[in-house]
Amino acid sequence: MTTREPSVEPLVEVAGLTVDFGSVRAVDGLSFTLEAGGALAVVGESGSGKSASAYALLGLHRGTGARVGGTVRVAGTDVNTADDRELRALRGAQAAMVFQDPLSSLDPYYPVGDQIAEVLRVHRRVSRRAARARAVEVLDRVGIPDAARRSRLRPHEFSGGMRQRTLIAMALACEPRLIVADEPTTALDVTVQAQILDLLHDLRQETGMGLLLVTHDVGVAAESVDEVLVMRAGREVERGPVARVLGAPREAYTKELLAAVPRVETRRVVPPGPVLSSRAAVGAPADGSADEVSVPLLEAAAEAPVPLLGSGAEASVPLPDSVAEGPLLEAFELRREFGRGSGRTVAVDGVSLAVHAGRTLGIVGESGSGKTTLGRMLVRLLDPTAGRLRYGGTEIGSLSEKELRPFRRELQMVFQDPVASLNPRRSVGESVADPLRAAGERDEERVRERVGALLERVGLDRAHFERYPHEFSGGQRQRIGIARALAAEPKVIVCDEAVSALDVTTQAQVVALLAELQRELSIGLVFIAHDLAVVRQVSDHVAVMRGGLIVEQGPADEVYEDPRDPYTKQLLAAVPALDPGLAAARRAARKELAAA
Repeated sequence: MTTREPSVEPLVEVAGLTVDFGSVRAVDGLSFTLEAGGALAVVGESGSGKSASAYALLGLHRGTGARVGGTVRVAGTDVNTADDRELRALRGAQAAMVFQDPLSSLDPYYPVGDQIAEVLRVHRRVSRRAARARAVEVLDRVGIPDAARRSRLRPHEFSGGMRQRTLIAMALACEPRLIVADEPTTALDVTVQAQILDLLHDLRQETGMGLLLVTHDVGVAAESVDEVLVMRAGREVERGPVARVLGAPREAYTKELLAAVPRVETRRVVPPGPVLSSRAAVGAPADGSADEVSVPLLEAAAEAPVPLLGSGAEASVPLPDSVAEGPLLEAFELRREFGRGSGRTVAVDGVSLAVHAGRTLGIVGESGSGKTTLGRMLVRLLDPTAGRLRYGGTEIGSLSEKELRPFRRELQMVFQDPVASLNPRRSVGESVADPLRAAGERDEERVRERVGALLERVGLDRAHFERYPHEFSGGQRQRIGIARALAAEPKVIVCDEAVSALDVTTQAQVVALLAELQRELSIGLVFIAHDLAVVRQVSDHVAVMRGGLIVEQGPADEVYEDPRDPYTKQLLAAVPALDPGLAAARRAARKELAAA
């Protein structure tokens, strides 16, 4: 790839852009420019219009029913007036898109190398052999190991990070002047995210391409760009150099956005309430698999009545003595295998931990580390292959489904993807009511009253009972998932990446909601996430997983401020920094570490 000389004309020139979907104006009078070789991040909450603006640069709204107004010029092409032939010449050859979800962007039936080669053959007159060679070249450039062999694999044989690299390789195939990346790191863990951001930075340095990055993660913007454009409700709020906008924002909304960003260096602020008398009591099992803990746990919380969510009344039954005297939930040497024989995979390998009433255990690690498998075992959605699981003094790891029924209400899970976990054909009220009906409640009036109270409790409206999942935003759907988990009046809730796909303000709202519910109900939370900054803000105790093992665990502040395992140090070094100067220093440190 050769470095291009910068042109006089801006690479991207947008003036008065409007995008309407029916009666909804998604983008309202947006104007900006991007010079050749420059990098601009468009940041904002979900629904701010940032993706709709990015799609307009490549004319992707054409044929969808959306109405696009204003002027959009990209690499000399007037996108809004260009005919289909001119648009085809622009896409891929001059400007390329990297989408958020690589699985829906890649054809599952064809090898990734063939898909990249096809892009090249559409825009250039080259032989199949030359196109294939170019596909291997760009796969190698984006860091796919053994690129020649892997180019013959299909998307499902790649990890999430490798699929995202493949999309970037596809975008690079024709050496475009502009790459538009729409949330390219949203679903990736911190180390893979850092690798993708470093890759985009290096490609810009080498090729002189321009980058327009769409993201809700302000830290990602600090790592990657020269300028930031903050959007809200389809309009520009603030724009300027990244160091100025993030370091000294002028607009109130930008300040609010930055205030909502969790900081990995900031200690958790614990609100007043019952506390443990020893830090050692928070996270390790309390029998022979770990050091004995002799301090009393949460006696005040155990004596306090638990409010019934629907009525505002108090529960007549306090927490069981067995729960008050020790951990709510304990795992001892839990193991889970998938497959048989030579195809056997050990997903979780001898994990021991404990969950306490009114406290949060954070579990962090990269994709494939075993976090989700462990979480599902803790609530017995998966059966352990070996090991013990004890809840409230009762061994539940080997119980049959019939024997588990009395415990099902008290062990609940909030899933990562509320779209997949909510039935699209049923109203959200009916979904929230399921645990109540499963517990034997037959009075429909009481069910509706209880569900209405639960919806209000998570910040929604009683009238939302009859609405369907597609009528809600991502953050609202996650609140519905929390309401459904609360319907059963659980003692333990496992949150599996419950805020990973949410923008920072919605994420902060959901995290605050969970903390408030935990204080009121003395719920034990297991918070599984790949975002280390979020985990620090919510957790009392943290366990770091890698390859099915817990490589380090302890009080959150100790793990974050004095990590002992090299892997924990690696994870913390990969967390995006809001200070562009610090971000550059970390990027350089990662390069040195990789070269060593």
